Amino acid sequence: MEAGNERAARRARAGRYIEQVGGYRAFIPSPLPPDPPVDPRGLHALLSRADRALGRLDGSIYTLPNPDLFVAMYVRKEAVLSSQIEGTQSSLQDVLAAEAKVLDPERPSDVDEVFNYVAAMNYGLERLASLPLSVRLIREIHERLLRGVRGSHATPGELRNSQNWIGASGCTLSEAVFVPPPPHEVPKLLSDLERFLHRETDLPLLVKIGLAHAQFETIHPFLDGNGRVGRLLITFLLCNEHVLQKPVLYLSWYFKRHRQEYYDRLQAVRDDGDWEAWIAFFLRGVADVSGQATETARRLLTMREEHRDRVTQSLGRAAGNGHRTLEYLYEHPIVTVNDVKRLVGSTYPAANDLVARLVEEGILSEMTGQKRNRRFVYREYLAVFHDGDSQESPD
Repeated sequence: MEAGNERAARRARAGRYIEQVGGYRAFIPSPLPPDPPVDPRGLHALLSRADRALGRLDGSIYTLPNPDLFVAMYVRKEAVLSSQIEGTQSSLQDVLAAEAKVLDPERPSDVDEVFNYVAAMNYGLERLASLPLSVRLIREIHERLLRGVRGSHATPGELRNSQNWIGASGCTLSEAVFVPPPPHEVPKLLSDLERFLHRETDLPLLVKIGLAHAQFETIHPFLDGNGRVGRLLITFLLCNEHVLQKPVLYLSWYFKRHRQEYYDRLQAVRDDGDWEAWIAFFLRGVADVSGQATETARRLLTMREEHRDRVTQSLGRAAGNGHRTLEYLYEHPIVTVNDVKRLVGSTYPAANDLVARLVEEGILSEMTGQKRNRRFVYREYLAVFHDGDSQESPD
């Protein structure tokens, strides 16, 4: 009998399904941390691996000559992947081409959603310098995420005042896989989550962040954009706690590749109180993605040195301008001859010749196939960030 009561208590420790007036059951999560507490057995090795991988990642970023350029590109990649989870089609090259004002009638129309994600990320990181991670900040980030794009009808920055649900496209409330708490519960639940984030606790930080992400997704406080805000929350917490000095850990690649398991683990928390399996999944993601990002930084450093040597050895007196152009490409991987002309302060023919020589060296390649309005892309650089994308689960 006692064993049965213990199992029932653990099953209900994440919260309970409560019958609502409309005849459906909505889930009301319990405040964090879980009670009974998260069982550390089986998590120590995963936690140690994730902590080591995060430490290596944080250190590896500072081996790069300009870490902020790496961060800017990594934020773009995260924006693409996180938005793709929500159904967008834009790729990293689509985003960069749009930034470079490359006209392409076949480009997906949802690229602005990715731009908004980048803007929301940068805004949140700036605000953390003066505003604690709070419900207020989460609402501000949500407003920037949905400003002027798909979902902007869903009251950006405002907590929902109607019931939402999760399920197959077109399903009704009664057919939903999961029904989050009713809207009148949301403000209190978010306040409880905010208090948990700022409470002193013996929980390891990564466990605390994993708990917070799952709780936010369970509350589902907005009519749209919950997944993207929840994934941003992970990075904000890591930076706010100074685990990372730069925002370079993004789990969207891992969540996208293991999408069904991601959903299943979250649902198992709600249905069975299985926080341990969710935390183990989360820690594996932190370790895997940290290792991948560290390897990306290493490859970028190697590639940069190889290309600098190639420019020095092959461009002769134009090597100085070649190096300036090469450094510019790390921030702007798609350029025109006029961009190079303005950068190096030369004539158009001289800039055109410089671009042609960089094409000969395999550093740049023309991407439009046109004779006018040509754009040149630093393809090998982009390939470093694309590596691994082919392994992701399809949308």
